[in-house]
Amino acid sequence: MKQRELTVVLCIIWAVSLLYGEMFAYWVPSLWACSWPHHHHHLNSKSTMDEVGYSTDYIKVVVLTDPQLMDKTSLGLAPKSLALEIAQFYADLFMRRAFFSSIVPFKPDVILFLGDYFDGGPYLSDEEWQESLSRFKHIFGLNAQGRYKNIPVFYLPGNHDIGYASLHNQRPKVIKRYEKEFGMRNYRFTVGKVDFIAIDAQTLDDKQKSGRPQEDLASLTWNFVNNVSMDVQLNPRVLLTHIPLYRRDWTSCGPHRGSPVINQWVSHAVDSQEVAYQNYVLEESSNRLLELIKPVLILSGHDHDQCTVSHNSKFGPIKEQTVGTISWQMGNLYPSFMLLSASNFTLPNTSHPEEAISTHLCFLPMQTHIYIWYLSLFVLTLLALLLWPTSGLSVWNHCSNLIVSCNIFGGGTKEKNEDENCEYEMIWDAEGSMHLVKKALNAPIANSSERGLVERGNAVMRPTAKKHISQDIEASMNVDLGADVDSMLKMTTRTSKSKTKIVIQRLVRTFRMLTIIAAVNLPLYMMLLFKDWID
Repeated sequence: MKQRELTVVLCIIWAVSLLYGEMFAYWVPSLWACSWPHHHHHLNSKSTMDEVGYSTDYIKVVVLTDPQLMDKTSLGLAPKSLALEIAQFYADLFMRRAFFSSIVPFKPDVILFLGDYFDGGPYLSDEEWQESLSRFKHIFGLNAQGRYKNIPVFYLPGNHDIGYASLHNQRPKVIKRYEKEFGMRNYRFTVGKVDFIAIDAQTLDDKQKSGRPQEDLASLTWNFVNNVSMDVQLNPRVLLTHIPLYRRDWTSCGPHRGSPVINQWVSHAVDSQEVAYQNYVLEESSNRLLELIKPVLILSGHDHDQCTVSHNSKFGPIKEQTVGTISWQMGNLYPSFMLLSASNFTLPNTSHPEEAISTHLCFLPMQTHIYIWYLSLFVLTLLALLLWPTSGLSVWNHCSNLIVSCNIFGGGTKEKNEDENCEYEMIWDAEGSMHLVKKALNAPIANSSERGLVERGNAVMRPTAKKHISQDIEASMNVDLGADVDSMLKMTTRTSKSKTKIVIQRLVRTFRMLTIIAAVNLPLYMMLLFKDWID
């Protein structure tokens, strides 16, 4: 394989890698890795079908959480800096590709967000917040040009959207602008024959009372929960909370967990003792929620990683599923989303309420691993171009030479060698001329008069030639010594120049081959980059 062929092979490898990493990897969830959970159920004879052949006995709900759009508070980078713009672009691009290439092909009937849409939401100015909101709508196709704006979307507030109780009194406008755009923080809605109860978990553990119940956020949340508990429960309920409910430290999160388990941690404001941060809802509030709402399933976010636990209540065990972040830059190597099937029919009295809801956790491409592969491939490309032999490399020729040298196909006839049992003798005459005389190996000396000859190896010098040879050797040694020194210096200089020339040629060749590979693959990469970004 010569340099030209090597360049073609590397171009193909890069093209295949880019096509998979930038496009094909996002098709995997919808084509092979994931499916709606109700498709695995046995359909009864009364099940109705749509035009595609799917059962309409279930409503299809996609659950997403924690996109946390990066902003000036994310990495400590200067606002509007190039590094921050690049980080934002690639984080947003991943989520947009994931939504349109991995999630939308499932054709959901409802989309549900579990909070944390922005990273520094409470700390952004109105202008910065509106800019982040525009990015959020662009990523998930929720703007005026959105292709899927007819799908109902429900939102849940997160701590990165409105903050905790310690921030609410300082920045009341944070909640107002959230509610203006995303709606109420505590509400309920029905999908099929399943009720979803959405609560503002950031206010549940607020112990401070303002003296005006109508303005106290914690009171508003608990009043909503109490009102729900007094309603007649006709359908199974799903509790939606951004912050997961309390569990004991080191509680296992199940097989889908990719990072260590996070234990409970609560911090309070120094002056007011209000909650400034918490990993889980406090135990008292968690038990009260379970007792009043009586859910059959709990969905939460906040953790950024997948977690499945079971809570004990007076009404039996209740499963809570924490959905992982959809972003690849939020500390989770395995971003995820959830497919939820909600029954669209009334369950028989003999059925368990949890049978009305089934879920399937789906994983998105591991973007970090894709970029690691790109970097590794770049290093391998450089090494291959730098170290590849100029004359090329033929594996077949090397194998053939190895076979011949090892005489694998031995056993053939061996040709006769006339010189096999002979040796040559160097003889000098009286004038100093040398002659080679062929003689048989180990042949006895026939002439006894030659015993006086002086032998040196197989060469025999006659006494008459000694004088001439000694003089010639002494004269030539001085001349040859000077000539050898000059020739060695010239050879060293020539070798140094030759090595420098080879290095320069290799570098030029590598740059030329890299230019060809880039000329082929950069346009492909740019096309793949922007085909998913532009509406």
